[in-house]
Amino acid sequence: MIVAMQELATEEQIDAVIDAMVEAGVNVHRTTGATQTILAGVGPTANVDLREFELLSGVLYVHRISSPYKLAGRAFRPEGTVVEFPNGVTVGGQQVAVMAGPCAIENREQIFATAARVKAAGAQFLRGGAFKPRSSPYAFQGLGIPGLQLMHEAAQAHGLLTLSEVMEISQIEPMLPYVDCFQVGARNMQNFNLLRELGQARKPVLLKRGIAATIEELLLSSEYIMSGGNYDVILCERGIRTYETATRNTMDISAIPVIHKLSHLPIAGDPSHGTGRRDLVASMARAAVAAGADAILVEIHPHADKAASDAAQTLYFEQFDELMGQLRAIATAVGRTL
Repeated sequence: MIVAMQELATEEQIDAVIDAMVEAGVNVHRTTGATQTILAGVGPTANVDLREFELLSGVLYVHRISSPYKLAGRAFRPEGTVVEFPNGVTVGGQQVAVMAGPCAIENREQIFATAARVKAAGAQFLRGGAFKPRSSPYAFQGLGIPGLQLMHEAAQAHGLLTLSEVMEISQIEPMLPYVDCFQVGARNMQNFNLLRELGQARKPVLLKRGIAATIEELLLSSEYIMSGGNYDVILCERGIRTYETATRNTMDISAIPVIHKLSHLPIAGDPSHGTGRRDLVASMARAAVAAGADAILVEIHPHADKAASDAAQTLYFEQFDELMGQLRAIATAVGRTL
């Protein structure tokens, strides 16, 4: 259930409504927007008489949430969520953020060279994998925490934020000092125990769509994080498995406006995994920004063809520089900045 308070509702009135909701047996999640407070009641609400809450002082309206996702739905934050990071960087507002870096952190020279190029191009995040979930057990699995330490050092030297994938609960705490945003990969989108724990970590989470997941399943997975009290969730369209074999995945550009309609959460586009082909990354990145993506993830490497992981979809530095110029023009055309 959603209880929307009046614009001038007092804290005393809001607290009284929260107490009444708790007494009715539901868990209350509060969000305060620019003009009003929204209270979401999650739990056994089927037998709750909504009219009792409509009569409480300071209440504007009450309605039952029909969708299975209660906190990720747009009704919880009608104005949309803006995830705020240090240095004034935001995801979900006017700015389109860019998260760039190698699929895997390989060594100091590689990650420092990449950080310098990411900063020079005007991107805000340095991304890189330290724990790599690979289909083959013989493929490069990443450097672990030492790799994160290298990425953190490189990012600090160039004033960048960091993004890296977390694969299991035991990695959350040791990663905390080195990442500004956790990434949950497609393989872990429905690792509900991991998602619950990330709900307790007060640090933003970028949640990738599973390889065969529906949009509703993606939103329900975000619900696990948000139900723990962490509302700083960024969704990510990274391509899904279809009958098509010309590309690694089929990047569902339509998911971007659909999610904006259904949810208040910002959404990023990952054209590197979405296509798996270097020659298609720029086209799909441009399409994602035009469709309303709040951020773009792209894999780059100083020696792209020799990258230890996902070389075929990794851009050379020169290609990344050209893409950034194109994305700025498109962002401006759709009324945003980059």
